[in-house]
Amino acid sequence: MQQINLLNVDLQKGGKDFSLFNMVQGLVVVLLCAILFYAYSAYQMSEMKQQLEDANKKLATEQARLVEITAEFLRQRSGLTLEQELKKIEAEVAAQREIITTMKSGVIGNTKGYSEYMQAFARQTLSGLWLTGFRIEGDAKQMNISGAALSPELVPGYIIRLNNEKAMRGKTFTSLQIQLPKVDAAKPVTTQYLEFTLQSVKANEADK
Repeated sequence: MQQINLLNVDLQKGGKDFSLFNMVQGLVVVLLCAILFYAYSAYQMSEMKQQLEDANKKLATEQARLVEITAEFLRQRSGLTLEQELKKIEAEVAAQREIITTMKSGVIGNTKGYSEYMQAFARQTLSGLWLTGFRIEGDAKQMNISGAALSPELVPGYIIRLNNEKAMRGKTFTSLQIQLPKVDAAKPVTTQYLEFTLQSVKANEADK
């Protein structure tokens, strides 16, 4: 058997010794790199500062423009609102004038209410006759009066007195009913009287 040594001593690399010159040279390279990095960083900071100033100026300009646009919009809207409000007031005034004109023309009938009829009934009191109810509809074309009287002769006299009232002028009673009141068997009759009903116009005629 033969042994072969594969390790060649000549092929081994020897380590290099670092000298003082090599160390100084390395430090100089590191220092140059640091200076270049600082210079580049300073340049970038300057650029970013300039961009920030430009952005602030642009933002201030846009804000001022927004304020102007908002003020103009509010001014136009305020003017439009005033114009609409004026038109609304004019429409209301025109509507009120139309209502007043219609009321004066008498198209819608009675516009004074029924107080004058109530006053007429209150003034025309007659001894032995009293009213138990009345109904006035619409413009008083249909009027029903109910009451009671101790004597039937009192009813025509009461009608004549009503005709003297200004509110009742032109009113014609087309129906007069006189009847005895319903007698309650459980209650004794103390006073004899008659019930009457006056009707100016029948319901179907009042609608014409």
